[in-house]
Amino acid sequence: MGSLRRLAIRLVVAAVLLAGVLYASLGGGARMRDVSTPPALPRDAVELVADLSYPPGNIAVSPAGRVFFTYHPDGHPPAQVLELVDGHAVPYPSADEGRYQSVLALRIDRQGRLWALDHAHFGRGQPRLLAFDLETNALVHQYDFPSSTAGFLSMLNDFQVSPDGRWIYIAESSPIIQRPALVVYDVEQKTSTRLLDRHPSVLPLDYRIAAPGRDMTILGGLVTLRIGVDSIALDRRGEWLYYGPVNGDRLFRIRTAMLRDATLTAETLAGLTEDFAAKSISDGLSTDDADTIYVTDPEHSAIHTIAADKTLHTLVRDERMRWPDGLSFGPDGWLYVTCSALQDVLFVSAERAKKAAPFQIYRVRTDAQAAPGQ
Repeated sequence: MGSLRRLAIRLVVAAVLLAGVLYASLGGGARMRDVSTPPALPRDAVELVADLSYPPGNIAVSPAGRVFFTYHPDGHPPAQVLELVDGHAVPYPSADEGRYQSVLALRIDRQGRLWALDHAHFGRGQPRLLAFDLETNALVHQYDFPSSTAGFLSMLNDFQVSPDGRWIYIAESSPIIQRPALVVYDVEQKTSTRLLDRHPSVLPLDYRIAAPGRDMTILGGLVTLRIGVDSIALDRRGEWLYYGPVNGDRLFRIRTAMLRDATLTAETLAGLTEDFAAKSISDGLSTDDADTIYVTDPEHSAIHTIAADKTLHTLVRDERMRWPDGLSFGPDGWLYVTCSALQDVLFVSAERAKKAAPFQIYRVRTDAQAAPGQ
């Protein structure tokens, strides 16, 4: 009887997930224009860091050059959070005691903590934040999100940590039920707040992601993958939060002080968002000390920059970068990028995804000054 009950529960969950996808993402979608410019760096500026057996998700590189990354949950990985040790992917910490469910995003703050964001299989488990002290590798912080912040079918996708380590800003993408939002977490008070719920700046537009070799649709084009706010970055002073939907052609921003002001009404906060600049279909973001924003472009195997004057330029373009995904600066101006090859991973069997291996982490040397870890 127990096995029948578990099967019934799985079937109900599967039906809800499918219904959500069909409701939110039925067909269509225009192709977005290519906003690329001639690359500033040659193709050979892209340096291989690691070949991997599973697609990497996000990445965080410490000031000492330690490289941490996740295996993308949709790649059916055997481990969640890993560190590159002598070129090999080693689970981190070495005995994780089953504490992870489905971790996608990582960041290292300036206090020497590695933060891991667990969306818990789209909110079907317990979404949480975990932090590890990089000197001792001990767990030093844990927060379980309430359902009011990250409920069933939510997706806490990516995040950034303020320079003082006090605040964490999270993109809740909600690709299934299309209710994206921003989430602000107060590390000291251990409280979280959901903001800009379904605001136009966090919602996907009617674009179809045309990744190399595959448009991101399923069921013969009946369902189009549409992802809301995912791309997210802080300026290096922690004053502005930049963000935008994957399926969107604009980057938005808002002052972080406004996001932290509990006296503002939802209507007032919505009026404080700014349409900042044009962007490509995007995934990961980062910034440097000169207020340059770095944007991964999975449609064109590229990394772009958006300068403080709002102009977009292509930094590098290389067909080896299959779905450039997460970004992290490391020491000495190196910008690291994971390539998750999601066009070969999403909505396919585990066996088919394995045939797309190896998957890569690359890095590009820049002239930028930026604290490592994000």
